[in-house]
Amino acid sequence: MKKILIKILEKIIANLAKLTIKRYKPKVIGISGSVGKTSTKIATATVLSKKFKLRFSHKNLNNELGLPLTILGDWSEKDLILVSRKTPSGEKKIEKLFFWVKVIFKSILQIIFKNKNYPQLLVLEYGADKPGDMRYLLNIAKPEIGVITAIGEIPAHVEFYKGPEEVALEESGLIVNLPSYSYAILNYDDETVMNVKHRTRAHLLTFGFNDGADIQIINFENKVENDKPLGIVFKIKYENNIVPVRIFGVFGKTHAYAAAAACAVGLACGMNLIEICDSLENYSPEEGRANLLKGIKDSLIIDDSYNASFLSMKAGLELLNSLPAKRKIAILGDMLEIGKYSIFAHENIGKIAAKV
Repeated sequence: MKKILIKILEKIIANLAKLTIKRYKPKVIGISGSVGKTSTKIATATVLSKKFKLRFSHKNLNNELGLPLTILGDWSEKDLILVSRKTPSGEKKIEKLFFWVKVIFKSILQIIFKNKNYPQLLVLEYGADKPGDMRYLLNIAKPEIGVITAIGEIPAHVEFYKGPEEVALEESGLIVNLPSYSYAILNYDDETVMNVKHRTRAHLLTFGFNDGADIQIINFENKVENDKPLGIVFKIKYENNIVPVRIFGVFGKTHAYAAAAACAVGLACGMNLIEICDSLENYSPEEGRANLLKGIKDSLIIDDSYNASFLSMKAGLELLNSLPAKRKIAILGDMLEIGKYSIFAHENIGKIAAKV
């Protein structure tokens, strides 16, 4: 009975979201990938908010309920906690019921009566945890610009697919039906991502560290002064232009990737490289994404605890290796939902950890 009610709710919310898109016609920027979606979304929103009125999905609202919720309104943190993992199933049933009634009622009013404050742009995460997820979400909101962050040789949630290629095929659904005048933005350094570039007719923009990327990250450094890590500094090279970027309080190449992807979206939306790179100084990722925290006895903690996938854990260990310290401690969690790759992935992370 409970599953039936959830399915009914999903259908109602999805239809209201589709009607809202039809009513307001916002430009939708879609972001998919196995890792890096949330950081890329926030970096993109940071860049675009300098020029456009926008809304982006909070936390990881990227599923059958989360994506339409973002389209329908800008809900409070208190409301969103009710429908997050922080509130287990079966708890606060009355509060949850009132929240969904409020969502449906406000959404209907917004469709009937014009909301002058509805955003010009929507920056949405598209989560594809299992086959068919991407098709379902695209049926609700079709993006005009699509970004694929990273997939790698052992993607997150690969347990539910035959292999990395099938994950890439699912994720690439984001760029398949993009209009020919729009942009598909791909991670140039990720071979699995680049293997799907032929699936789009949109203009291609690539980002990454390697030579050949349209938006190239150069001179990257985890900035340290007096043995204290401060943040990251690097330069963005696009065509014949090179612009410096400084982002304090975060570490690792993953944030440089997010910033470069955001640069590509900004360029696709008509912004210039200088204003894009200036705005990136205001980028602040969500908790658990290689954030710097102060510990006891002058220790420093890099909190990268949001999720454990092969790519993110490898990047975390490489980051730890690059920073100076008298003593380094890595606290590693299990990498789940990777199926037949589980032993291989954990053994390889062990080998990387041993070198650090």
